[in-house]
Amino acid sequence: MATEVALATGPVEGLSIRNQLPGTVTAVSTGGAMAGARVTVDGGELTAVITADACSDLGLAEGSSVVALIKSTEVSLATT
Repeated sequence: MATEVALATGPVEGLSIRNQLPGTVTAVSTGGAMAGARVTVDGGELTAVITADACSDLGLAEGSSVVALIKSTEVSLATT
């Protein structure tokens, strides 16, 4: 889920979150208190829903380099 994805402007140490995927912001949408950031990562794309304040504080815009942080308990694998 998009709400289970956190964003950072660089790699983060000292966290229990082990899945840190470098990526590039391809779109940002804001509305009220929340913002959505679409991020291209190696092998795909994901969306992070964060507060509008966090989006502003991080300076997120199209082309921004970010690291997507995803807890392993929120990852599901499927076969096709």
